[in-house]
Amino acid sequence: MTDGSKVIRARAFRWPAVPRTEYKAESQTHRGVSRQTLMGDGAGEEALAFITRYFEVEPGGYTTLECHGHPHAVVVLQGRGQVVLNGAAHEVGLHDCVYVAPGTIHQFRAAPDGPLGFLCMVDRVRDRATPMPPAPPPGGVRS
Repeated sequence: MTDGSKVIRARAFRWPAVPRTEYKAESQTHRGVSRQTLMGDGAGEEALAFITRYFEVEPGGYTTLECHGHPHAVVVLQGRGQVVLNGAAHEVGLHDCVYVAPGTIHQFRAAPDGPLGFLCMVDRVRDRATPMPPAPPPGGVRS
């Protein structure tokens, strides 16, 4: 394909051609989270107004409790857990979709019995996260 279009092959919730990195390696506000940036940040993808990322939260892990001025669109591809939206915890599972509105304090938490994997689409041009004070330890997800 010479126009910049491409296919990124997946295998078992991984995209071997895409680097897998620790989520916010410098931060201590999360536990057991990795990320792969699939589309929108690579060469030839400048026409995309959004970035598509895959996050995987290990069993019992969680993302940073934070808020942004930009929206998120999330689709759960693997496992189950909770999303916290402005202090309210909501159970999520396979194929559930989550809209995180601008300014919403949010966090994703994996159930203790398996990983939580989800696609997250955000604007290419966006603000940095504002971390919130630590929440109580993750819990409440039933096995």
